Amino acid sequence: MNNNPQPQGPENPPPPRNNWSKSFVVWMAIIFGLVLFVQVLSPADPNADATKIGYSEFMEKVDAGEVKAVNIATGNSGNASISGTYNEGDETFTTVAPAGTNVADRLVEAGVDVQAREEEQGSIWQYLLLQSLPFILILGISFFIIRQMQKNAGGGAMGFGKSKARMLTENRQKVTFEDVAGIDEAREELQEIVEFLKDPNKFARLGGQIPKGALLVGSPGTGKTLLARAIAGEAGVPFFTISGSDFVEMFVGVGASRVRDMFEQAKKNAPCIVFIDEIDAVGRHRGAGLGNGNDEREQTLNQLLVEMDGFEANEGIIIIAATNRPDVLDPALLRPGRFDRQVVVPRPDIEGREKILQVHMRKVPLAPDVDARVIARGTPGFSGADLANLVNEAALMAARKGKRLVAMSEFEEAKDKVMMGAERRSMVMTEDEKKMTAYHEAGHAIVALHEPASDPIHKATIIPRGRALGMVMRLPERDNYSYHRDKMHANMAVAMGGRVAEEIIFGYDKVSSGASGDIQYATKLARDMVTQWGMSDEMGPIQYEEQQGETFLGYSQSQGMNVSQETARKIDAEIRKLVETGYDRAKQVLTDHGDELETLAQALLEYETLSGDEIKTVLAGGEIDRGGPTGPVIPAAGSSIPKAGKRKPGGIGGPATA
Repeated sequence: MNNNPQPQGPENPPPPRNNWSKSFVVWMAIIFGLVLFVQVLSPADPNADATKIGYSEFMEKVDAGEVKAVNIATGNSGNASISGTYNEGDETFTTVAPAGTNVADRLVEAGVDVQAREEEQGSIWQYLLLQSLPFILILGISFFIIRQMQKNAGGGAMGFGKSKARMLTENRQKVTFEDVAGIDEAREELQEIVEFLKDPNKFARLGGQIPKGALLVGSPGTGKTLLARAIAGEAGVPFFTISGSDFVEMFVGVGASRVRDMFEQAKKNAPCIVFIDEIDAVGRHRGAGLGNGNDEREQTLNQLLVEMDGFEANEGIIIIAATNRPDVLDPALLRPGRFDRQVVVPRPDIEGREKILQVHMRKVPLAPDVDARVIARGTPGFSGADLANLVNEAALMAARKGKRLVAMSEFEEAKDKVMMGAERRSMVMTEDEKKMTAYHEAGHAIVALHEPASDPIHKATIIPRGRALGMVMRLPERDNYSYHRDKMHANMAVAMGGRVAEEIIFGYDKVSSGASGDIQYATKLARDMVTQWGMSDEMGPIQYEEQQGETFLGYSQSQGMNVSQETARKIDAEIRKLVETGYDRAKQVLTDHGDELETLAQALLEYETLSGDEIKTVLAGGEIDRGGPTGPVIPAAGSSIPKAGKRKPGGIGGPATA
């Protein structure tokens, strides 16, 4: 499955840019223009550098004959503004004569050169502009801030309740069924929706109605979102996408308003597809929360139920939702007329994994030795996202090595990294720790080889990977959908093999804590056999442990066992009996094949990592050929490698015994 974004071009325009910086520059230019405009209208003061003196001081200087010339300007208030110069120097002065003072005659008598003028008065508009400029600036800045907040909130002052659904048209990031592989059954089941969107009359002629909604159920990474986009791409209709968490807000009624707005947008673009990802965020079982249930999430769910099957028919609107928790959904969502069709999107089998790998390998330059079938056989339980991550990791490894092509060796390294974790070669281990780890992992491997029901060994290593100091990885020969009793007993024996090897080689007092994960795995397996799968002769085919259930707080956890104390003691005894039986089987195997344990442990100390075939060669007395690379390393020449993604931890493939 191809999760990589489409290249940008005429048919795939880039997403719209954020105009925040552009708006900020525009508003700053407007403010600068207003300030400049005011500066132009404001008259320049010719006496800005003159010394201000009092009127009495001015008359004293006039009487003393120190004043040379003055300029008198009379204003509307009657006061006279006087500016002038002295007889000596270039210093100028200003003062104000009170109204009614006959200052001009007195200056003339003193021999001062007197000039008179009227004081220039600004217009009423200029006065109003100067007085209102601060308020204009405050309002402008406030309007700019509010506008940006409305944009970030999604749609204006009244847009708080608007839908956050994003519409992808058919020409943008188009995905078709060619990009979806490994889930043929789910794709065929949804093909009918595509035909309806292309030709609705084909079904209407016979009185048939297309399902209003389809619920895609599957584990994370199986391609539910990609499958929904492929339906829209094949039908050539608008595709609205939204997450279930986008409806839920802290304010009651906002989610319901967003649901109404989303359906209004869909009606305007019908026929179209509305895809709700992680619908369990809003569609959880009503009444599971605290209080009377009249909260925001439940009102949002009620509005969604009404829109999907209310009095008004939503013709041409197909609702597709995805979840990996169908057990927590409200029953009203799953009834006919709403999500009529539930489509299971499973993890792909070997054929599906091969097709998925071929889809992701299209953009990667491959060496001639790469075989998608071999990689698919060695990756049981991988989802589409896991396989995409594997191809990406292989491409990155080849790039780090400076290669032009991605070879099979990079895919093997990437598979080990995804399955067992990255190697921690920088971790410092003492010789005693390495020796104990080697015998521990050799114990797992020897028991696995001599247990007929055990899966074949893929690889054994004493190099720390992930959280383990060493690991034995087993891979099944084919995809397994159920486990038999003999296989479970074999897995418990293999899990106890490391602990038994430590006890045989180093003694009872030197047993380490390295088998904690193995003991946890064996105990859980034994408990499931007794309490859920009815594989205990003493307890019989009865289920004692209840299934996972939802508590009143909304969290899912085990309800425990509703049994008597006597029955609980019997269950504990049966669990211990199964684990001890596995311990005894592992001890018997390692006691009978102590020479093989020693040989394999020494080989692990020498080579650190051995494949399944190399383990068989070592035990058969053969030599391991660790030749160098078959050819020179060719430096990369501008090869483009996609960005690596993260894979969530999880149990994939056969049991990894640490």
